[in-house]
Amino acid sequence: MTQVRRVSVFGATGSIGQNTLDLIARDPQGFEVVALTGGRNVARLAHDAIRLKAQIAVTCFDECRAELEERLKGTGIEVASGDAAVVEAASRPADWVMSAIVGAAGLRPGLEALKHGTTLALANKESLVTAGPLLLSEAKAHGATVLPVDSEHSAIFQALIGEDQSAVERVIITASGGAFRDWPMEKLATATVAEASSHPNWDMGQRITIDSASMFNKAMEVIETKEFFGFTPDQIEVIVHPESMIHALVGFNDGALMAHVGPADMRHAIGFALNWPDRKTLPVERLDLAKIGAFTFREACADRYPALGLARRVMEEGGLMGAVFNAAKEAALDHFIAEEIGFLQMSEMVERTMDRLSPRAGLQNDVMSLDSILDIDREARLIARETIKTLG
Repeated sequence: MTQVRRVSVFGATGSIGQNTLDLIARDPQGFEVVALTGGRNVARLAHDAIRLKAQIAVTCFDECRAELEERLKGTGIEVASGDAAVVEAASRPADWVMSAIVGAAGLRPGLEALKHGTTLALANKESLVTAGPLLLSEAKAHGATVLPVDSEHSAIFQALIGEDQSAVERVIITASGGAFRDWPMEKLATATVAEASSHPNWDMGQRITIDSASMFNKAMEVIETKEFFGFTPDQIEVIVHPESMIHALVGFNDGALMAHVGPADMRHAIGFALNWPDRKTLPVERLDLAKIGAFTFREACADRYPALGLARRVMEEGGLMGAVFNAAKEAALDHFIAEEIGFLQMSEMVERTMDRLSPRAGLQNDVMSLDSILDIDREARLIARETIKTLG
């Protein structure tokens, strides 16, 4: 008899959360939903909580609580709101937790879940970028497991199964190139929010789609690769692969490359983490290689994608610089979406914030704790906003 697994999904109303719930809903006898959390899309949160019979539904916005309570009236589903309630929901016993809250806000509930020895499926990039050593040490201390959900890191993870990691020479992460991969360089400065919000391959939320266009998304993944797998910066490469079907390649010391190939569908990586250590049938496209015909690759040009160079700098400087990078990146994205800065000015804002904080005594050697990360996060966001005055 199949054992029912208790699961929680943090960031349930976003694209990763929705794909996760799609897989869970296909096996109602296999899963018991403990907690679902979301933001302002209360209608979606309530709908999913009811159809999946969640024990608790949490909106991180207190002003949305009344609407959530009204929609769930009479269902017996518990309702809560606010950041503290999200963390409390993460403390509830679950066998598997999806961490898909966007931004640094996902760090605290992820750490809380690990304290209870759960399996944490990590789609929140910021957790590893800002606090990789802290997150992984917390998992080790409590006998918890962290599984990657980014398609690239899931691909690396799968390619390494049964392999001796000391035999790995290099890891190649692929990037679609985003909305502007075919644009001439001189046109990028005038790119609009609407143009940056349309991805040629993936169906994702606005913020991650823009991050894909700027390659900040890939920069985050480079840092994640170092933190999660322990590879050195010079082992990690990025190449543009417009088809988005080869998600990563692992190169070994005998010259072999192990590639993970699959459709551009996040349910593959999510499903692998959801069913791990088993493989189960997933509702994803089966590739027709003859129809595809060819895979193509391009160099990830440093001039076109300055975010990748900033990621290298983060890995070189270490310490809390990942938290600085992430906070400045989030602030820059906010200002771009608000049409207060241009597309290319996002990387300028991040670089100038890093420049301001890099010389600060002790930054690289500060003790990494949740408090120190949140403190530098707040400081970096303030400095990032100040840099607007200095942008050309």
